[in-house]
Amino acid sequence: MKLPILPTTMVGSYSMPGWLERLKTDYFARRISRHDLDEIHDAVVKAAIKDQEMAGLDVVTDGELRRDNLIDYFVERLPGVQIDRSSKKFYYDFYDSEVVGKIPMASLGLAEDFKFLLANTERQPKICITGPHSLTKRIRNKYYPSEEALATDIARVMNMELKELVKAGATYIQIDEPYYSGFPEDINWGVGVLNTLVEGVGAKIAVHICYGNRYGKPSWEGSYRYLFPKILSAKVQQLSLEFARRGGEDLDLFREFSPPFELGAGVIDVKNQAVETPEIVAERIRKTLQVVPAERVAILPDCGLFHLPRDVAFAKLQSMVEGTKIVRKELGQ
Repeated sequence: MKLPILPTTMVGSYSMPGWLERLKTDYFARRISRHDLDEIHDAVVKAAIKDQEMAGLDVVTDGELRRDNLIDYFVERLPGVQIDRSSKKFYYDFYDSEVVGKIPMASLGLAEDFKFLLANTERQPKICITGPHSLTKRIRNKYYPSEEALATDIARVMNMELKELVKAGATYIQIDEPYYSGFPEDINWGVGVLNTLVEGVGAKIAVHICYGNRYGKPSWEGSYRYLFPKILSAKVQQLSLEFARRGGEDLDLFREFSPPFELGAGVIDVKNQAVETPEIVAERIRKTLQVVPAERVAILPDCGLFHLPRDVAFAKLQSMVEGTKIVRKELGQ
């Protein structure tokens, strides 16, 4: 599917409606059935796809509205991970989980989510997967000699899953690794695990690295300098980073190290409900293009839109698209 220059997309998640929060929590309180929740998820995912199309995005996701948070949707599917289901009372809570033996190879069933997305849009689809490093930080390790060993086995299992997604038609897969920023000392082995995850996967691979978005607030602060130079050995095609909230100072790292990747530039602040004007978005894009050629830049929000009200999230996406159009016109596109 041919995309325009400066293609626009979401990082992954779309606005979580308050009524869906309550229904998800009702499920954990056993007030509604799994069947009912699945039907609700189907409806809300279709609505999220439609909103992205109406906002004018070039690449769409399923809004990740089937997921309670970035961890549990994968942890409950990973074979060999023991979950205390009583530990979760509110939908956004994390399960208590642990590994007490070697993780076996088995399907996670994520291809069905992608097929649903594919059936409900004619635009370029993207599916987003939480990476092994971040998952490892939320699983109690009672078997492996190190976090690296646990993460490596998770990567091997999920590598098979990524290949199943490719068989289902996925050509654009994003790996989310926000916990890199919380544990920068792990980056040397984290990149190796990332490469194990994507080895032999015949799709465009992006890795999204932010500073967390728990309840609409950053979990950590700092600079992306910790990523370099190790991230240069990552076998991915795109690096997606947040710049809107934090400013664009870290763009200088792309000038200093000349990474081989495309840049997914975060130009929308998802931790602020004020809606950027298209002119502000355009200026942020122009600043990015001073460092990275337009042919190697994609335009995104800083992070997921999960915690924003739907009207704010939609308006921000519209401004992002309109701001991108301003710059495309300046480029003669």
